Amino acid sequence: MKSKDRMGNIVSGNEEQEKVLRALYGNSFGRQALKVLTSPCVSRLGGRILDSSVSKFAVPLFVKKSGISLEDYEDEEYESYNQFFTRRIREGKRTFVQTPEILTAPCDSKLSVAKITRAGHFYIKNTAYTMESLLKNQSLAKRYEGGMLLIFRLTVDDYHHYAYIDEGEKTKNYRIPGVLHTVNPLAGEKYPVYKENTREFSILKSKNFGRVLMMEVGALMVGKIVNHHEAMHVKRGMEKGFFEFGGSTVILAFEKDKIELDGDIVKNTKAGFETIVKQGERIGRKKVQWTRK
Repeated sequence: MKSKDRMGNIVSGNEEQEKVLRALYGNSFGRQALKVLTSPCVSRLGGRILDSSVSKFAVPLFVKKSGISLEDYEDEEYESYNQFFTRRIREGKRTFVQTPEILTAPCDSKLSVAKITRAGHFYIKNTAYTMESLLKNQSLAKRYEGGMLLIFRLTVDDYHHYAYIDEGEKTKNYRIPGVLHTVNPLAGEKYPVYKENTREFSILKSKNFGRVLMMEVGALMVGKIVNHHEAMHVKRGMEKGFFEFGGSTVILAFEKDKIELDGDIVKNTKAGFETIVKQGERIGRKKVQWTRK
C-alpha cells in the first residue's frame, strides 16, 4: 500500500515483500500454508531463531535491502537479529510535543483513521469490524461509539517502540489470544486480521483526551508484545512497550468529540493513502468544546 509523508509526497512500500504476501494471501495454496505460518507456535520458533547469535549475520543484508538508515539509532554491536530489531533511538531523536492539547503519534508508523459509527462499526480496507469484536467486551465497546479509531501500522523498517500520548492513569493490560496474520493491507482484503490476531489493550484515563483505548496487535512472526507496566500513573512520552520481530500495529480509540485530526491525515485516508508519522510528532489536537452563553 502506498503512503504519503507529511509534505504530501507519495512513498511506495516494499515491493518484494508485497509479492510474497500476494502469493500467500492471493491463492488457495498460499492460504493453506498460512494456517501453519500464522500459528503462535511458529512465531515462537521464529523468535528463538532470531534470538540466536547466528541470526546477527542477517542484519547487514536486511539493512541494505530495506534501505534502513541507522543514523538515528544508538551505536551498538548486535548479538542477534532481535537485538537489532528492538534497537534504541538516540536521545533527542523522538521528542514529544508537550503542549497539553496537542495530540501526538505514539510510534513511528503508517497512519490511517476510521470513524466508529453510532452502532460501533468501522471499516479498514473495506473490511467491516465492530468495536465489540475488537475488544471482546460489549460494555467497553459502547463507550467508543461515534468516536475515532487511529491505526498505526509499523513495518520492519520502523522504530518498534511505542509510548504514551498523554499523562494519566493507565489500567492493567488485557490480553486476547489469537493467530498472527501479517498486518499488511493485502491480508486485510482476505481476513479480518484485527479481530483474529493476538492483541493486548489497556485504557488510559488521560488528562486531555478522555479515556483512550490503547491496543497493540501482534502480526506474522511477531510472537511477543512487550508492555512494561500494569496499572499506574504515566507521563506523556514515557515508553509503554515494544514489539519483537515483524510488522505490527498500535491502535488508539477515542470517545466521541474528543479529538480533531490534522487535515492531511484525514485527506490521505479518504484518498486511500496511509500517512507516515514519527513518534512524538503532532497528528491532531483536543477538540474544542463550545458552550452557549
